[in-house]
Amino acid sequence: MIKNQLYRRGTALLLTGVLLGLTGCEQKVGTTATTAVASASDIVVTTAEETQAVQAVAALGANANVLPSIEGVTIDANAEALAPVNLTVGVINSVVSDLQQRLMDLGYMDADEPTAYYGAATSKAVQYFQRQAGMTMDGITGVDTWDAIMSDSAPRYAVKKGFQGDDVTDIQYRLYNLGYLSEAGQINGTFDDTTEAAVRKMQTVNGLTVDGTVGQSTHDLLYSDDVKANIIALGEQSDLVKKYQQRLIDLGYMGGTADGQFGQTTQDAIRSFQSRNDLIVDGYLGTDTRAAMDADTAKPYAMRIGEQSDAVKELQDLLVKYGYLSQDNASGYFGELTKAAVASFQSVNGLASDGTAGMSTMALLRSGNAKSKPKPKTSTSSGKSSSGKTSGKSSSGSSKSSGSASSGSASAGGGGATVSGSAGALVSIAASKIGSPYVWGSKGPNSFDCSGFVYWCLNQAGVGVSYMTSSGWRNPGRFRRVSYNELQAGDIIVVSGHVGICAGGGSVIDASSSNGRVVHRSLSGWWANNFIAGWRIFS
Repeated sequence: MIKNQLYRRGTALLLTGVLLGLTGCEQKVGTTATTAVASASDIVVTTAEETQAVQAVAALGANANVLPSIEGVTIDANAEALAPVNLTVGVINSVVSDLQQRLMDLGYMDADEPTAYYGAATSKAVQYFQRQAGMTMDGITGVDTWDAIMSDSAPRYAVKKGFQGDDVTDIQYRLYNLGYLSEAGQINGTFDDTTEAAVRKMQTVNGLTVDGTVGQSTHDLLYSDDVKANIIALGEQSDLVKKYQQRLIDLGYMGGTADGQFGQTTQDAIRSFQSRNDLIVDGYLGTDTRAAMDADTAKPYAMRIGEQSDAVKELQDLLVKYGYLSQDNASGYFGELTKAAVASFQSVNGLASDGTAGMSTMALLRSGNAKSKPKPKTSTSSGKSSSGKTSGKSSSGSSKSSGSASSGSASAGGGGATVSGSAGALVSIAASKIGSPYVWGSKGPNSFDCSGFVYWCLNQAGVGVSYMTSSGWRNPGRFRRVSYNELQAGDIIVVSGHVGICAGGGSVIDASSSNGRVVHRSLSGWWANNFIAGWRIFS
């Protein structure tokens, strides 16, 4: 395909040269040719008399089509215009999809279904390639840039000393939060000596090849929760650890007494705090984490949809004790039934009914003074309750009990004709961001990359989930796995290098690098061919 496109572009340029050459031999209209006697070896060219005005040929600009259109020539109405010499933002042409696929293969763009649209994200990826190849960083794919990208020797994405860019700033910020850069002033967007030294130390600590360059393996580890930090971490003991242990206790993330020993319980509490406060979940007391803990806006602990732990099991056992949840549903996973049971308990006991189990809710459940779930009123023989309402119905007319899931519970499989209320809310939240720009590494609320989009939407929908890259979504450690044919609205779909939110009707909402924005599109064959896993969040 790529060779065919290059052949078309090369042939078009050759034909242009021929046309321009011919115009130089053309007799000027209105002049008289000099009459001469031709010898046997001469080639005689005669020009027919002009009967119509000569039509000017369209000029070829830098971004015009390689060949102008010619009036009177019949072409297929569905035929595509030839690719412009320079691909720039706004161009729509099939060669762009070839370009995007190559940039993805080289690591300059996130994996995605290629499109024919040359948007800002594609231009940024081209700039990063040009930087790597030592070319002018204009984001325009001309002949030289095209040839360099398509070359077998094209360099893969990497960031090294001397480079500048937004991606350098992001890397420096992450190194700062992991303790490899010591001062905020070192975050300057330039990969300098200090940044290179920090990368080398990070690679040494984490057992990577030490070259001071942020290639694919270093970049992936840098943004994972497996990275080892150069800051206060597991096994340390200090007054600073004790200070933040006390803060975690005050916010409900830990119990007991602060002792200054950074153990597993402290690390788990930090992870839980980071998850609820829109931080990268790594379990370290980094700069951002300490600042968030010190802030008055720090979110206190509360169990919510999507969590699975011994603490959730304790909550469910207490809800069973007071009659708000069936014993069969006390599995240790906080799903919709648990949320509904918590909301019912809170309503009966005069607490804010938000369906999350925070300190106040847990304290009342553990106190032994909580009110049990009221027993339903018995109906009369005529099928009427003492209040005259039909039995089995609430005053609002709903046939659902207070402990059930919201209306329209999710189907377990078969494509899912119905979805739960929570799944519908997730899809609505995702749809509200359609058109938002794609920005590599962004987690919202105004711009996103693919994994940042899923993370933001789930948290807005009340699902407690840590930030994970698309690789992390291959095995998130919880949620029910579903096949491609079982996908329904509200499920998370994971493909090679990409992740999105199923919207129902065979469609998906995702932050698309190839489209340069959040889009709602069909689950095409590309998704099926690259499918890795589906995850049922609401069941």
